[in-house]
Amino acid sequence: MTSPQPYPARRGNSLKKLPRSFYLRPTLTVAKELLGKYLIRKIGDRTLVGKIVEVEAYLGKNDPASHAYRGITKRNEVMFKKGGHLYVYFTYGMHFCANIVTGDEGKGSAVLLRAIEPIEGMEAIMKNRGIEWIDGVMDRWSYGKLLNLTNGPAKLCEAFNIKREQNGTDLRQDDIFIARGELIARNQIGSSTRIGITSATEKKWRFYIKENPYVSK
Repeated sequence: MTSPQPYPARRGNSLKKLPRSFYLRPTLTVAKELLGKYLIRKIGDRTLVGKIVEVEAYLGKNDPASHAYRGITKRNEVMFKKGGHLYVYFTYGMHFCANIVTGDEGKGSAVLLRAIEPIEGMEAIMKNRGIEWIDGVMDRWSYGKLLNLTNGPAKLCEAFNIKREQNGTDLRQDDIFIARGELIARNQIGSSTRIGITSATEKKWRFYIKENPYVSK
């Protein structure tokens, strides 16, 4: 298991925004190829960057575990937009979760962002998670606490200040978008059944970067 690297050098086109065509492909393809991509969140003069390390795919009307399985509702209507929109929902009366809509308009498929590895903006990320920033804290913080900042769908939304207001955001805009990030080899991608669902539990549609310490436990 590698040590956390919160501030790697950014190179070349790693922050170039993904085109709409990336999201209009089959959901399982998009899910696997989101691994290694960078989630960018701009808040005022601050820019937060996180590498996507874990996702789950939900295939709309063909997937009993999907919010879109029973058709369009007020809650899930963003899922039926064309690929490249952000679907944010509220759960358990306290948490937000963020999903990337995929495929053509009306399909209702999306990819849940389950975990990210912080790349830039650690001070803001920690404050958003309710942790006081102290100069040099990275040297004193325990390895385990650092890994728990963004290793879950609700945690990453809190860290990147993604709430109900961001539901429906077009990821071709500038305040939230997905960038090219890093290329992940196929043999570095793991898969498993999805977490916390009661239907279609046999589907291995959870994908993650093998041995990445920021993947949820």
